[in-house]
Amino acid sequence: MLAAIESAAVLGIEAYDVIVEVDAAQGLPQWTIVGLPAGAVKESRERVGAALVNSGFAVPPKRFTINLAPADRRKDGTAFDLPIALGILVATGQLRVEAVEKIVAVGELGLDGTLRAMRGALPVSRRVSQRGGDRTLVLPPANVAEAALVGRTALAAPASLRDLVMALRRAELTRAEPAVQVAAPARESLDFADVAGQGTAKRALEIAAAGGHNVIMVGPPGAGKTMLARRLPGILPPITESEALDVTAIHSVAGVLAPGDPRIVARPFRAPHHTISDAGLIGGGNPPRPGEMSLAHHGILFLDELLEFRRHVVESLRQPMEDGRVVIARAAVAVTFPARFTLVGAMNPCPCGNAGDGARACTCAAADIAKYRARLSGPMRDRVDMHVPVGALALTSLASAGTGERSECIRERVERARERQQARFRESGDSTVNAHVSPRQLHACAALSAEARALLTTAAERLGLTARGYHRVLRVARTISDLDGGLEIGQPHVAEALCYRTNTEVPAERSLIPAK
Repeated sequence: MLAAIESAAVLGIEAYDVIVEVDAAQGLPQWTIVGLPAGAVKESRERVGAALVNSGFAVPPKRFTINLAPADRRKDGTAFDLPIALGILVATGQLRVEAVEKIVAVGELGLDGTLRAMRGALPVSRRVSQRGGDRTLVLPPANVAEAALVGRTALAAPASLRDLVMALRRAELTRAEPAVQVAAPARESLDFADVAGQGTAKRALEIAAAGGHNVIMVGPPGAGKTMLARRLPGILPPITESEALDVTAIHSVAGVLAPGDPRIVARPFRAPHHTISDAGLIGGGNPPRPGEMSLAHHGILFLDELLEFRRHVVESLRQPMEDGRVVIARAAVAVTFPARFTLVGAMNPCPCGNAGDGARACTCAAADIAKYRARLSGPMRDRVDMHVPVGALALTSLASAGTGERSECIRERVERARERQQARFRESGDSTVNAHVSPRQLHACAALSAEARALLTTAAERLGLTARGYHRVLRVARTISDLDGGLEIGQPHVAEALCYRTNTEVPAERSLIPAK
């Protein structure tokens, strides 16, 4: 007898339909799984067999052939345990065919028949919702809260295989509802008011937040670079519902969602250690999993001690910074993960770190400093919109900590600037930020004054800016104008943007914002 159970598999952060076909024929007792199964799928025969017996069902001595269609895509993971078990029950006459016609089954089975959590429940729920119809997604109870984030998918979450089969036999499959989530206590947010001084760096991070610009801060140890970076999420606009679903899907596939409450309610802030591998940053493995770039999607990727990262790891950022996605190519498949993040880097000006520190003398030779800074290649530097010097802070300035402008006030300006950008680009069929628009859209909305255009042209020639560098300056100037509420980019906006592009030394703390 032949049985067919609807299921799904995840490739990247998207799910696709899989039909689990089970044929029970006379012959020597054996299980054969075809359809490009990976190791975890091949081992399912041991889990499923034990789960069926321990749940009180018979496993007759027959030759079972299990096909995972489409057969030309590699299948991995433990989520096929449940549909294989249901297929065997249908193929051996222990469950009617009509009972499984309107369900999509996914989930791992324990040896006692309990349903255990799986990865990628949110993409699977999205796929079932997209297909429409009156199908019910059957999945483990631990994944209900995650799958319910889609909102349009009918869910069922039996505790065990036996409970599911009994419900299917009675045609009384109970719809699962996610448990009422108790609002988590608000975490103490890091506030820019706690940072003493560093007005230049605060202004630069405000611009970066408003326009989604990449930024690198250069300064001696203890100047406050890490402190500033960790406060950047506090001035970003709240994450939207669609963005939250995208981020949750990535974290689901990576298996890093918080148990019990999978909701992503804030923009991610990822700060990997400098010993991370290229696969850890980009993503990889077998099957491919998202890396830190993708986990920072719609949020911040903070690389502290940037020059201590291995060079090839840092260089791997170049293409994702341009494309907003990571493509991991393997011999049989290419997987795409979204990676639209804001890069924030922090680095010392020299090996000893004291260059620009008025209290401590730098002991590095000029050649050592040049070699140290060369760890960040020219093409990589060119892709960073803003280079911000963070000077050493005088100890007398520490008394002013907690008296500066609060993050809440800065965030209000950032949100207004973002609203202007979204309104502007929505008219051209896109809704994004200045850092991510195409050059054509950028020039269409630049609206440079005559003085600003003359300054930008002269500076580009004298400083030898590349075409990419020219556009980076223009993007930053557009964001500064948005923060000021202007429709036109003026000369002061271009002048300030050029300051962030051309300053590479680390002076004592001072303002780079030109007088208006």
